Amino acid sequence: MWIDTHSHLDAAEFALDRAAVYARARAAGVTTQIIPAVSHPNMAAVADLCRQFPGCLPAWGLHPIYTHLPDAIAAVRAQIENWRPVAVGEIGLDLFAGHPDFTAQEQVFVAQLELAREYQLPVILHSRRAVDLCLKHLRRISVPGGIAHAFSGSAQQAQAFIDLGFKLGFGGAFTYPRATRLRQLAKDLPLAALVLETDSPDIPPAWLPLDQRRNEPGELPHIAAELARLRGVDTATIAAATSANARAVLRLES
Repeated sequence: MWIDTHSHLDAAEFALDRAAVYARARAAGVTTQIIPAVSHPNMAAVADLCRQFPGCLPAWGLHPIYTHLPDAIAAVRAQIENWRPVAVGEIGLDLFAGHPDFTAQEQVFVAQLELAREYQLPVILHSRRAVDLCLKHLRRISVPGGIAHAFSGSAQQAQAFIDLGFKLGFGGAFTYPRATRLRQLAKDLPLAALVLETDSPDIPPAWLPLDQRRNEPGELPHIAAELARLRGVDTATIAAATSANARAVLRLES
């Protein structure tokens, strides 16, 4: 019923109760989770998890906030050849202070866009303070769409992604009353452009208590209910639309 287009169920935060977290998600109707890799060493953990838990599907990629060895791109290629993923990801650019050298980030990002183009795979895009720079490269290196993960740009940037065949990922961030701009986007953007995500264990929704800030895939239906409330539709409408959107952009079977 529900597709979590961005979950890090492999994260260390789930080490003690991963099976229970997965079971809660399934009980809540989250039948599919996309699990993006973030580094070369992390790919093995993602692969093991996706073998163990039905409905967990891998994306192979190198996250911009990590420093990657020179042979890491070759490792992504080998992993794509070994197990064709739903996407190349999580890739992108991150200009938050203190993150790795931007020139190195950009080189790794461009190399992975070229892999996505070569293998005709969508991408799962991480962009923090770098939306326009990511769009610049996406216009130059044509890939078959993807998901702008944790979208927080402007309406104009949203349209630019849509024009490039992207869907926009919305999760816990828009559930906070103070996130007025993001809530307006969640309300106004075309429903055909939206997919849902948790980014578990990160980006917890507003209702989780301060002493329980670990997000879980099982929160996805509650996030969807908040989106439905904002848009003035029923939750079933959100479920049908966002699941269809995710299946289309990631080429998932119905």
